[in-house]
Amino acid sequence: MTFNWVFSGDDNPAMQRTCIDLEYSLRPRIMRFLLSRLDVDTDFSMFYFDVDVDKKWVSISEKTPQEYMLKISSDFDQTINGSSFTSVA
Repeated sequence: MTFNWVFSGDDNPAMQRTCIDLEYSLRPRIMRFLLSRLDVDTDFSMFYFDVDVDKKWVSISEKTPQEYMLKISSDFDQTINGSSFTSVA
């Protein structure tokens, strides 16, 4: 899976650290979510996520194949963009 980091301002060391911390928090949670909805044999490198650091919001990127988007989009926001995302930032 690939994260696309979206934020305003400079890519300074503090922002880089924030992105690293968010990735460590988000990656296992998103992976558990995907595994609960897809086969273990799924190619998870095909999943792309846009992470808006300023708004504290994760969305499924349009780079993700449509067939996967359809399988996970219905409850992605509810599951991933819960209160635990904001507690990391």
